[in-house]
Amino acid sequence: MAGHSKWANIQHRKGRQDAARSKLFSKLSKEITVAAKMGDPDPDKNPRLRLAVKEAKSNSVPKDVIDRAIKKSQAGEGDDYEEIRYEGYGPNGVAVIVETMTDNRNRTASTVRSTFSKNGGNLGETGSVGFMFERKGEVVYPATVGDADTVFEAAIEAGAEDVESSDEGHIIWCADTDLNEVSNALESALGETESTKLIWKPTTTTELGLEDMQRLMKLVDALEDDDDVQRVTTNFEATDEVMAQL
Repeated sequence: MAGHSKWANIQHRKGRQDAARSKLFSKLSKEITVAAKMGDPDPDKNPRLRLAVKEAKSNSVPKDVIDRAIKKSQAGEGDDYEEIRYEGYGPNGVAVIVETMTDNRNRTASTVRSTFSKNGGNLGETGSVGFMFERKGEVVYPATVGDADTVFEAAIEAGAEDVESSDEGHIIWCADTDLNEVSNALESALGETESTKLIWKPTTTTELGLEDMQRLMKLVDALEDDDDVQRVTTNFEATDEVMAQL
């Protein structure tokens, strides 16, 4: 899973440096509003909302912005949003999953299709690449939380399935339906997480050279720039040498 974890790290670094934080805040706020609309406005009674709030906090979204997003759900906002997943191929056949939240299905479909074609990709049918991924819960901790053995023991005790530890941190995976329970148990053992969310974890990867990797990043950046797009996931794999040149 080297490719996936490296991509997660790229996203992590990019997120920290992103000048357009208002766009990120907007996407996280939208998820909070929809999660609160679909269930209880109290995060303690609504696992999806709790995860959305947690992800927002990990990206430094201010408390008043989070509270405002929850209040919007009670005022009727978020009624028209629907979640649509698009699947396609990027450079060299790399698989791409695009998760969107939109109040205009036609607009979003048109924009996503256009973005793929302008950046050397092809939008496919639903299911065209989904079989190359598994829906998983992902919990991330900084390296400073403990050594690999300590985190592994805590993860297994919490009901997780797998752990990947490196100098950059610890990534813990679990069944998607267990994420709320596992993250709660991990927080009791290890403290506050750096990130807790549902992800698409690749089961097969496609290796990319520098040129294709640069083209993929251009496609992903263009997709993420769309306000309707919540998250983009790919199954690339690349060598350390290629990653260092990006």
